[in-house]
Amino acid sequence: MINDYSSQEKYKLIREVNKAKGRIFGVPHPFLKWAGGKRQLISQIDPFLPNDFDLYIEPFVGGGTLFFYLLPEKAVLIDSNRVLINVYRVIKENVEELIELLRNHKNEENYYYKIRSLDRDPESFSQLSNIKKASRTIYMNRCCYNGLYRVNSKGQFNVPFGRYKNPNFCDEKNLKAVNMFLQDVKIIHDSFERCLDSADENTFLYLDPPYFPLSKTSSFTSYTKENFTKADQIKLKEIIDKLTDRGCKIMLSNSHNDFILNLYEDYSIKEVRAKRAINSNALKRGAIKEVLIMNY
Repeated sequence: MINDYSSQEKYKLIREVNKAKGRIFGVPHPFLKWAGGKRQLISQIDPFLPNDFDLYIEPFVGGGTLFFYLLPEKAVLIDSNRVLINVYRVIKENVEELIELLRNHKNEENYYYKIRSLDRDPESFSQLSNIKKASRTIYMNRCCYNGLYRVNSKGQFNVPFGRYKNPNFCDEKNLKAVNMFLQDVKIIHDSFERCLDSADENTFLYLDPPYFPLSKTSSFTSYTKENFTKADQIKLKEIIDKLTDRGCKIMLSNSHNDFILNLYEDYSIKEVRAKRAINSNALKRGAIKEVLIMNY
C-alpha cells in the first residue's frame, strides 16, 4: 500500500498514478484556509501515522490538510459545518460551474461586504444555488482577514475584509485536481458520531475537533453557530473508546491541558508544537504545546 512509503515516495507514486489515469492537474491540496489547520504540523504528525489501513475517516475534516497529505485510496469525510461540506460537494459534482463563478469575483472592499451581507437575509440566501453558495465561501475565505472562518450566533459570516493585494480565489488547477480525487470519496454533513457507521478494524480515523480552550477567554467562536462544549469533548472520548474496541486506529489532535490529558490518560499522548495566530492578544500568539493522542 502507498502508506508504506516515505512522504517523498508517496508523492512520487501519487503523481505517477495520476498521470497513468490521465489526471493531468497534479496533486491536490487544501482549497480553503482553516483556523487550526495542520499544514505546519505535518512533519510532526507523519512519524506517528499508521502504515496499514483500508479506509480513512476524518470526522472533523475542516480544510482537510491530513486528508490531502495522505490521499488515501478510500475515504469518508465528515463535518458538522453545512457551509464547508457544501463546498466539498460542489467541487466534487460541479467544479466547472464553480470555477466560472469564481472568475467573476473582485478583490474590492465594497464588493466583499456586499457578498458577505447575502446571508443577512435568510430567505433570499436560501434560494441561492449550492454552487453560488460555494463560490461565495471560497471567495470570502481567500479575501477575508487572516483567512478566518467565523460566524455569529445567527450563523452569519462576520469576518472583515482582509486587504490582500492579490488573493487567489480561483485556483482552477487545484480545484480540478481536488474534483478528480474526490470522485471516490464519501462526503457527509453530520456530527462526528457518524463515523461509527463505516469504521471497522481496518480503518484509520484522524479527529481534529475544536480544541478545548486553554482558558475561559481563549475559546474560539465559532465555526458553526453551535459551539463545541466540554460535554461534547467527553462524548467524543466515548466515541473514541467505542472505535478502539472495534480495533480501529485512532489519532486525535487537541490542546495541551489537564482536562484533555486526564481524559485520555489511558491512551498514548505525544506533544507537538504549533504556531497559532488567532488569539486576540498578540503577545499570546506563537508556538504553543498541543497533543497527538493515539490508541496504537
